[in-house]
Amino acid sequence: MFEDFKENLINTITSRTFVLTIAMILIAVVIIERIFDLQIVHGEEYLDSFETKIMKERTISGSRGCIYDRNGNLLAYNELAHSVTIEDVYENSKMKNYNLNSTIATLIQMLEKNGDTTVRDFKIDLDDNGRYAFTVEDTQLLRFLADVYGCLSIDDLKEQERTATAEEVVEYLCGWSRFRIGEYTSEDTKDTFIPGNGYTKEEVLKILTIRYDMNTNSYQKYIATTVATDVSEETVAVIMENCNELEGVSIVEDTVRKYVDSIYFAPIIGYTGKVDQEELKELQTKNNAYDLNDTVGKLGIEKSMESWLQGKKGSETVFVNNVGKVIETSNYVEPAAGNDIYLTLDKDLQIACYKILEEKLAGILYSNIINTKEFNTENVTSSKIKIPIYDVYFALINNNIINLSHFEETTAAENEKAVYDSFLARKEDVFATLREELFNTKTTYENLKKEYQVYESYIVRMLYNNGVLDKEKVDPEDQTYIAWTTDEVISLNEYLNYCIAQNWVDVTKLSLDSQYSDTEEIYRKLVDYLFGQLENNLDFTKSIYKYMIKDDVISGRQICMILLEQNLIDISEEEQNKLISSAVSSYTFMMDRIKNLDITPAQLALDPCNASMVITDVNTGDVLALVSYPGYDNNKMANGVDAEYFAQLRSDLSSPMLNYATQQRTAPGSTFKMVSATAGFKEGIINTTTTFVCNGQFNEIDPPPRCWIYGRGSHGALNVTGAIKNSCNVFFYEMAYRLGMVDGVYSSEAGLEKLQKYADMYGLTETSGVEIEEYAPQVSNTDAVRSAIGQGTNNYTTVSLARYVTTVANSGTCYDLTLIDKVTDRSGNLLMEKEPQMRNQVELSSGEWNAIHTGMRQVVEAKSYYSDLKVQVAGKTGTAEENKNRANHALFVCYAPYDNPEIAVATRIAYGYSSDYAARTTKDVISYYFDLVDEDDLITDTASELGASTAQTD
Repeated sequence: MFEDFKENLINTITSRTFVLTIAMILIAVVIIERIFDLQIVHGEEYLDSFETKIMKERTISGSRGCIYDRNGNLLAYNELAHSVTIEDVYENSKMKNYNLNSTIATLIQMLEKNGDTTVRDFKIDLDDNGRYAFTVEDTQLLRFLADVYGCLSIDDLKEQERTATAEEVVEYLCGWSRFRIGEYTSEDTKDTFIPGNGYTKEEVLKILTIRYDMNTNSYQKYIATTVATDVSEETVAVIMENCNELEGVSIVEDTVRKYVDSIYFAPIIGYTGKVDQEELKELQTKNNAYDLNDTVGKLGIEKSMESWLQGKKGSETVFVNNVGKVIETSNYVEPAAGNDIYLTLDKDLQIACYKILEEKLAGILYSNIINTKEFNTENVTSSKIKIPIYDVYFALINNNIINLSHFEETTAAENEKAVYDSFLARKEDVFATLREELFNTKTTYENLKKEYQVYESYIVRMLYNNGVLDKEKVDPEDQTYIAWTTDEVISLNEYLNYCIAQNWVDVTKLSLDSQYSDTEEIYRKLVDYLFGQLENNLDFTKSIYKYMIKDDVISGRQICMILLEQNLIDISEEEQNKLISSAVSSYTFMMDRIKNLDITPAQLALDPCNASMVITDVNTGDVLALVSYPGYDNNKMANGVDAEYFAQLRSDLSSPMLNYATQQRTAPGSTFKMVSATAGFKEGIINTTTTFVCNGQFNEIDPPPRCWIYGRGSHGALNVTGAIKNSCNVFFYEMAYRLGMVDGVYSSEAGLEKLQKYADMYGLTETSGVEIEEYAPQVSNTDAVRSAIGQGTNNYTTVSLARYVTTVANSGTCYDLTLIDKVTDRSGNLLMEKEPQMRNQVELSSGEWNAIHTGMRQVVEAKSYYSDLKVQVAGKTGTAEENKNRANHALFVCYAPYDNPEIAVATRIAYGYSSDYAARTTKDVISYYFDLVDEDDLITDTASELGASTAQTD
């Protein structure tokens, strides 16, 4: 038996089955042990470290080059900062939009709680009346609409897309088929979704901006979209603490663009921002390394020198986990910094010119404000127009210096509350009167009080602007239309009813009960519509405030007190107490604020509120100063636009974003006379001794143009030097008349052709060459006789006039002006140095040049306030009338020193009354440049005492 057991055991052990069984047992033991080790012994450790790795290549932007002035003073640089980004790591599901929008909304709340703001480079914002409005127009708007509706080309836009309103675009992007920004009334379905619901309009725009930016990245996984830049340490901390709730949100190290003394240089340097589709397309033709995440120059030098300033990108291989967090990097290629730009500008000179311009503008205002309600401009010349103090009070409201919305807040102060209560009562009365007019009284427009004419005119404009009155359908030749617009002999009731009858009203914009409503029903709904629109309309509200001030319902003292209550001015306690105790009148108090620049010309936005000046090196064409007043803070435009600040700039009536040195064109006035003199010399009409007799009026054409001296005498016989000195119009009328003679017959066209030929020699037919945005000049194409004295349709920028007077100063070398001195790499190695570029030479004899220069010198010698200047100056004044109801433009061009010119200066004060003021302003700048006066005596931060103008209207 034992032998049998033994034999069976041996057979079993030696059998293949036994061996296989043992092997399986051993394998099972090993597996069980390994599972035990993984799940029990090291389970938690391995679970925490388990991650799905996804590899991608990531580009790293190089830092942008710096910008310096000619002396190496820093103007633009980069600063390390933290930015908040968001990546699309959300799984595609019906809840994706909801989850993503919720995350973004939460993130925005966190940012704003710590005083930070989100990027707002969307092309739609809220206007002053709280309505969605486009911030771009024309081609830029069409390109934006094409991007919104997914069209490759503007031409692919459908008609309803091309004409979509900002409101319609927002509703579309918030809608079910796009980003689903809104809320559901019941179930999660398209039929129950309401776009925008659950959020304020402001919140909608903030979320929409981020969603739209993410969309431009085509929702590529792990490509970050910047939500906010230069955020605070508090924001960094709170986002890091809540990173698990903020899926896809990260804090990244970044650089932000910073500008030194921004207000003085912003119109030149510009600012940076995220590239848009059109910019990207153009930039990629030169460098295909650009992509939609890049920051590029948007304006000014930042834009024109983009290819030099933009750094070279680096790269790295990035491994991210299943929630998009970076867990490993490799293959790092370091980016290269951009090149540094040195401008021809002198920083100190630029700042000094800006401050002098501001002080002189304040001085002109101070000299021309009078203590009255109104001033009738009909019976006075443009140089004699005055500014009523009541216009000053209203300007503080009209240009949004006083915050009207704060009147309604619980924190409103005593005078704010009192004014607001008065406004509510006045508004109720105005609405009641208008409603009575629209339904019962029906007063003809010509018989309305001026106040109600303003209101009714605004109502009609609003209906046109909102598309309720269809401009394309309105017939401007229609007799009823003429009766309303020109003859003013019908009432608004009659006009609107006629518009309805003629089908000029788009009834789809009215809340009609039926599509078959009769005229009476349509009219009633139209009136309801317009009152609904007027209810919170800021422009209409301002009109009511205007007439409350004029009627003394709101006093000047209340306006002054509100300046204190809203902390809009920083003055001593003593001055405050004088106002509070009525020790000073509101007129005196306000005049003191203007005199001390507590309230600036730019804030008032009354004439004059803007000015420009360009200073050049006459021997190179280098621009030493290019000043535009007022300026703006480009720090708030770079690194993601500050939406509130941008909206403020867009509504500012002084238009600070317009570069007045390169983008404002006006008639040059008599500063053009050196061009005409050149034409006379070159065409053989005159020589240095030729004289024409001025009797005050030129009678060869009809109506006969007059000299500025007409009515006060005449200039008599003058040669060209005397004509320039005295700015005699008749001399240049005669010369232009002779320029136009063809076979004994006067031809204005022939005269214009010759004037244009010589304007071209001075560079007045094309832009000046400066490397920033500039409007092309316009040489007159009508009335050769009047064009010879800078009238006709002559229109030039200040920088064009600077190029022109530079050519005169150096006796004929016309340079292409430049703002660029040189370019270096980050190590200081010279990459490019800008050499003077001569455009052409104006060939005159030394005697002819001397005749022009002597005349210009005598212009300045005749001005007593230049007599104490230790540097001799030659120049020419110009006064240009644009509107009989507004002051003249004041211009002055000059060069110094007279015997050996170094600099040329062109100064323009728009609506600045008289060229005399421009000449006085320029004198101070010359004093500064040649260090003739102590700077503290020259720049006092108070309005300059200008006194009365002594210059003729030339």
